[in-house]
Amino acid sequence: MSIHLPHAAATEAFGAALAALVQPGDVITLQGSLGMGKTSIARGLLAALGLQGEAPSPSFAIVQPYDLPEVRMPVLHVDLYRIEDPDEMTELGLDEALTDTLLLVEWPERAPGYWPHALALTLTAAPDGGRILTADVPAGWRRRWPI
Repeated sequence: MSIHLPHAAATEAFGAALAALVQPGDVITLQGSLGMGKTSIARGLLAALGLQGEAPSPSFAIVQPYDLPEVRMPVLHVDLYRIEDPDEMTELGLDEALTDTLLLVEWPERAPGYWPHALALTLTAAPDGGRILTADVPAGWRRRWPI
């Protein structure tokens, strides 16, 4: 399924709409080249979950946590851009969060096969300068999809 996002505000609005559907234990992966809007989706989602102010990109921290009461459920915003080897994933401690935390993972291709049940979102450039979002919707998301 593909969705056209004509501008940055639409990309953030998509993230906000997604916030109404997420549950603790969900994993959402965000794939796309630099500047495609991965962090914009995450920022829209985090704002709709109650985050005040702008969410920083976790590029350098790799994992940016958000906890209650800052947001309505615990969230780990993960950016794997700087991960060189999938074996580094164990050091991040993300497996422990899979039951009670929402994971938002940018650059999931750095750890192939790590989240087979994730809602996998891919952003590509649209001819009009917007973005095309393609969703790979796993069984656990089908009753909640489409937005």
